[in-house]
Amino acid sequence: MRAVLYALSANFGIFVAKATAAWITGSSSMLAEAIHSFADCGNQGLLLRGMREAQRSPNPEHPLGHGMVVYFWAFLVAVLLFVIGGAFSVYEGLHKLANPQALSWPGAAIAVLIIAVFLESFSLAGCLREVRQVSYGRSLWRFFRQSRNSELIVVLAEDIAALAGLLVALSAITLSLVTDNPLFDALGSIVVGAILILVALLLTIEIKALITGQSADPKVEEQIRRFVLDRPEVAEVFSLLTLQLGDGILVAAKAHMRESQSASALIDDVNRLEADLRRAFPQIRWLFFEPDVEA
Repeated sequence: MRAVLYALSANFGIFVAKATAAWITGSSSMLAEAIHSFADCGNQGLLLRGMREAQRSPNPEHPLGHGMVVYFWAFLVAVLLFVIGGAFSVYEGLHKLANPQALSWPGAAIAVLIIAVFLESFSLAGCLREVRQVSYGRSLWRFFRQSRNSELIVVLAEDIAALAGLLVALSAITLSLVTDNPLFDALGSIVVGAILILVALLLTIEIKALITGQSADPKVEEQIRRFVLDRPEVAEVFSLLTLQLGDGILVAAKAHMRESQSASALIDDVNRLEADLRRAFPQIRWLFFEPDVEA
């Protein structure tokens, strides 16, 4: 939630500044960046709606809750980033290549972009703080590929793409100013669009995996397995399956329990193990534990 709010507050301010500068200067790169920031504001709004819907209680039609609804909204974010941000920026750049126009007040555009870089860096820093808390020391790329937090990977990808786009637009407008050649501005818009399209495609791949049913984060799954194996009640774990459902996890385990004096004692062992497992991993919302003597 904090990462999404950081991004929303930064992007709205950046959008207003960029749109004003684009209107004043007629810069294609600046217009592409303004549309990008506007799309990002809408994207964060969709993420917030998805997070709110995911908190609805389970019902007979959705016995496992509504946690996976966040993946639907995250997928819409990827589509909007591709269409509104990427495709429009490429189109605008190609249009300006065919009809080049000199920039008006390019210094204003450069000043706005420099301010936007600082604001976007603030948003990215806030997102990275949240990532470090759940990344288990992994690199950003490995976290992006392995994390099951759709909202966080969307904000991370958007912030990185936004900062890269700002630097590209800043370079393009500066080159146009120095060389007095507006073609650099048009090329900058195309590069910004290409960056957004690439990020949208990467997000689509990751979110598709979540929508179709993905296990919990490998690090979390390994911790759960180790926790069960280390329990004195358990002799062997035959199977352990996890399924990520939004911010909750479903766990189904089958294990060989150590000898119990009676069926009642066996039930007590299983209940105690389940209670301790839920306390150790609060993200476990559904737990199905089956004692058995063979796999």
